[in-house]
Amino acid sequence: MLHDILLILLGLVIGAIIGFVVARTVTKKYLKKNPPINEKMIEVMMSSMGRKPSQKQVNQVMKQMNKFM
Repeated sequence: MLHDILLILLGLVIGAIIGFVVARTVTKKYLKKNPPINEKMIEVMMSSMGRKPSQKQVNQVMKQMNKFM
């Protein structure tokens, strides 16, 4: 009886770990293929704040965004 409960709990823990790793991998791959923000969005955002961004500034922001992904 106790042996069966331990096996079920062990199976649940292993399943949760495998599910987490698979979900994380799929999400990273999706975000790399379809980034949530692109250079045009950064230009529009900076322009809406009242400044005309240079390409260098846009590239710096994109590098920072990619650093966290």
